[in-house]
Amino acid sequence: MKIVLYVIWALFVAGAVYSVLHVVRKAGRHEQLTAGWPRVQAAVTGSRDGWSGGAGNMRRNRRFWPTYQFTDSHGTLFMGESELSFAEQPVPGSPLEVAYNPANPDESFHVSSKTRITLGCLIPFFAVFAVALFWFIGVFPLG
Repeated sequence: MKIVLYVIWALFVAGAVYSVLHVVRKAGRHEQLTAGWPRVQAAVTGSRDGWSGGAGNMRRNRRFWPTYQFTDSHGTLFMGESELSFAEQPVPGSPLEVAYNPANPDESFHVSSKTRITLGCLIPFFAVFAVALFWFIGVFPLG
């Protein structure tokens, strides 16, 4: 019976590692793409609302993706929508830091350190959780 628990544990660890590596690679590509792009303060113009995934037993939560506008170095007005969602509806007029492609200012991204902070917290959490589960399986009495 413990073999089944260890297999489930291994699948959980493999899934967590795959998910974390996918997010780290995506964030790295995004940072590399926008590294040389100018950063400006954009103003929130509104937001699009939707729901979080709610996969598994997780509850679905209402999320908001801000829409924003900014001016490039020539003073031309551009608009965009953040890929990052907010739990609270953003207030129109509030500032967002945006990086935009100088060759095509229609291509812009909301810049936030929250992704790095979240990854910095999730990686140790999953590591400690995986070790604790492994230990628990070892001491769990099966009759």
